[in-house]
Amino acid sequence: MLGLGAGAAAAVSLAGCGGHTGPDGAAHAGGSGADGDGRPGAPEPAPTKTARPIGDGSTSFTGKQPHQPGPPVPLEPGQAPPQFVVFSWDGAGEVGNGLFPRFLDLAREHGAHMTFFLSGLYLLPESKKRLYDPPNNPRGASDIGYLTDDHIKDTLRNLRRAWLDGHEIGTHFNGHFCAGTGSVGNWTPQQWRSEIDQAKSFVKQWRTNSGWTDVESLPFDYDKELVGGRTPCLLGQDGLLPAARELGWRYDASSPGGRQVWPVKKQGIWDLPLQQIPFPGRSFEVLSMDYNMLANQSLNSTNAPAHNHPAWRRQAAQAYISGFRRAYETNRAPFFVGNHFEQWNGGIYMDAVEEALRHIAREKEKGGDVRLVSFRQFTDWLDAQRPEVLDRLRTLDVGQEPAGGWKDFLNDGGAGGAAAGTEAPNAA
Repeated sequence: MLGLGAGAAAAVSLAGCGGHTGPDGAAHAGGSGADGDGRPGAPEPAPTKTARPIGDGSTSFTGKQPHQPGPPVPLEPGQAPPQFVVFSWDGAGEVGNGLFPRFLDLAREHGAHMTFFLSGLYLLPESKKRLYDPPNNPRGASDIGYLTDDHIKDTLRNLRRAWLDGHEIGTHFNGHFCAGTGSVGNWTPQQWRSEIDQAKSFVKQWRTNSGWTDVESLPFDYDKELVGGRTPCLLGQDGLLPAARELGWRYDASSPGGRQVWPVKKQGIWDLPLQQIPFPGRSFEVLSMDYNMLANQSLNSTNAPAHNHPAWRRQAAQAYISGFRRAYETNRAPFFVGNHFEQWNGGIYMDAVEEALRHIAREKEKGGDVRLVSFRQFTDWLDAQRPEVLDRLRTLDVGQEPAGGWKDFLNDGGAGGAAAGTEAPNAA
């Protein structure tokens, strides 16, 4: 961690993933180059004529995902890497506050792609909650609320649109257990495998579980779509990775407190962490997620006095913008941002995220090589690079510019030649 102080700063490391807004609108503490085609206001694409149901028809094969970038290519000698930015959303449930479509509209406006980490329980009717058997917890238990039937239908509609707009659907698993003996931090690889299998089943069998015949299928094969996730409260990665590797996952976004440097692999899987970024006006850095902004501003209160909100919104927006600019103007390390569809402290964190995304998109629209992508799209790019180039990029520290500029720094592709996705030194 970078520059973490005492007192309020401690909330950065303890808050972890943050929380989700439940179906009643209340916060549940501890819960939670690729560009698009750039066509603002493009109509929602329809599945191809090759669509065919999978299983009970909850999902379907509709052909290649629309609005994807072209195949990634290796950097040329002396070429600066693009500035990748990934906005991601934990839970990805629509609970009547309109935030899911708001950010789909924003992404479409700017040709951006995002990753939506879906909580599987958000597609399971509460009347069927005993279908969920969480590790080390009672059957049907969950530390986030089940959605109403109408909100499940809203979530399905927005997930469908998200995928057809070119976004990625990952997983945030299910019950979001962050405390006590049932915490995900204590789960074994076998228990994580059970959790993943159940999360997938709730997506693949929502039609059977709900009995609904008047709702359209999700337009993707989730077995193929799911290649990464983020754990509740950023806990339990060590137990998760063996199960994820067995399933062929390509990345994990669960590490807390990462630095703004080029990533490595852990146990054969790309480790793409939330990052420590400048926190304007404070002597420490904050995790690049809305809940951690809240934890350091209102000490975990989601409904603090309104007179504080304007200054906190500005501070949160500038934190994201500062993190982006530090990378963009120096080592070009990818920048990862985590969010929840919530209205904490009057919705200021949603406004801050929108302001930051618009700022970053303007840099792209001015001709900068800035790419607002999903985690899977960024992973595609990493896997296309020469190992020695990635190894060279990893020598740049936080805020460090390449000596002599990019042309000299990457002119020969770097020396050595560690394998692509060099393992982290402490990886098991």
